[in-house]
Amino acid sequence: MKRTQSGMTLIGFIIVLAVVGVFIYMGMKVIPMYSEYFAVKQALKQMSQEAGISQQDPKRIKDNFFARLYVSYADNVKPSDVKLARKEAGYVMTVDYEVRRPLIANFDIVGHFNAEQVLSRTAGDD
Repeated sequence: MKRTQSGMTLIGFIIVLAVVGVFIYMGMKVIPMYSEYFAVKQALKQMSQEAGISQQDPKRIKDNFFARLYVSYADNVKPSDVKLARKEAGYVMTVDYEVRRPLIANFDIVGHFNAEQVLSRTAGDD
């Protein structure tokens, strides 16, 4: 009886390990970008639920927003990325920013994020 061996060779195993390693490395670059984006969305959602937000001064609203981002360690959003427009009985806050992370040599990962939230909760809206 002749038995044949089956399985992965050492070279095949090293190639699979290299491919998995590249995907893990890319994930380490991309996941923080998305966690920051979710922190931005969470800060906008919290602000929309704040009583009397529509009566506040736009500068105070932006300061409040950046204070929430500071707690979340979100440092890629700049004041120039935040737009506040008056709409009906409140504001529409738009955060549009880009994150660029180096990947390998001269390759970068670029993430463009856009979040928008209506801020119209008044003191009587409970």
